[in-house]
Amino acid sequence: MNTFEMKTAIHFGADALGRLKEIPYKRVLVITDPFVAKSGMIDMITKPLQAGGKEFDIFCDVVPDAPVGKIAEGVKKFLQYQPEAIVAVGGGSAIDSSKAIREFALKINNYGKVGLVAIPTTSGTGSEVTSFAVVNDTEAHVKYPLISDSLTADEAILDAELVRSVPPAITADTGMDVLTHAIESYVSINHNEFTSALAEKAIEICGVYLYRAYVDGNDMHARQKMHVASCLAGLSFNAAGLGITHSMAHQLGAIFHIPHGRANAMLLPHIVEYNANINKRSRSQKEYLPAVKRYSNIAHLLGLSNYNEVMSVRSLVNWIQFMQKEMNIPLTIEEMKTITPDAYFAAVDKMADMALADACTAANPRVPKKEDIVKIYTKLWSF
Repeated sequence: MNTFEMKTAIHFGADALGRLKEIPYKRVLVITDPFVAKSGMIDMITKPLQAGGKEFDIFCDVVPDAPVGKIAEGVKKFLQYQPEAIVAVGGGSAIDSSKAIREFALKINNYGKVGLVAIPTTSGTGSEVTSFAVVNDTEAHVKYPLISDSLTADEAILDAELVRSVPPAITADTGMDVLTHAIESYVSINHNEFTSALAEKAIEICGVYLYRAYVDGNDMHARQKMHVASCLAGLSFNAAGLGITHSMAHQLGAIFHIPHGRANAMLLPHIVEYNANINKRSRSQKEYLPAVKRYSNIAHLLGLSNYNEVMSVRSLVNWIQFMQKEMNIPLTIEEMKTITPDAYFAAVDKMADMALADACTAANPRVPKKEDIVKIYTKLWSF
């Protein structure tokens, strides 16, 4: 038996933040990052809370990649304040930190049910609707995915006004993260009709609106569409899982601090080739790997469909790389000019081991060996 469940109530569209006046909690802890706290953006959160007569405090010591030390500080604040709910405001790091803070604090003092309202300020992670959180051990240079239904937010608020000011480079990185979530969940060994429908719509939206949002951040129609696509892809991968694009990207982030969405974008074309076992020299075959049909469907959704499977997969890979170039995302690690070859290749063996052990690897449509992962990391340096 399979089960598809959506725990999170999603509020979206015009004035979605007005929901904060009506949330069924009187005492809330707002968890966010210093940028949101110091900018006018925080007023978009606090004003409706005040209008609804809510008592609140703000913890704003959240930094990228959710390091364990900062989560411990958040746990301390949570236990001191004892809120009825957390309102998490920010990108994936702020929402993941909030999930982990609530989870760990209630293990120390389980004084009752504490709600979680997630409000994303980027269109990328889908964390507002998933049962995942990624925390970072900065000393060991390891990212740990936490997976538990208890991590899932009770409510998500999608208001595109919060992403209007996101710079083009971050719009590109987070948008490619959405696309990667959708593609990986679509070809996952755990996909089903529900997850596939969500992924297909997210892919379709990315094909039409991602570049529009990148070129003009004030295109609020495109912004709203990408905000919804991020949530749709999150719902899809929350049930279907991901794959080795994410497993490998986690290591690039932990060791070299490459932004997660950017690492995904750089890896994605190589993983499509690997999972399909189709490259520039491939010819038509009598039989293809299971992922090939799924990738061909994606090409069709993006208007790229060709007359056979090989051409469809090649068109998809080319389109992904075209989007990278159009949005100034490097195709190779060498292009970034921030990492030396010695440092990179010294880390490849460890990264390969960690990627194989990563929780995302299990759902990949092709079972990788260590030498496969090493080969992809090597190709990512320069090709």
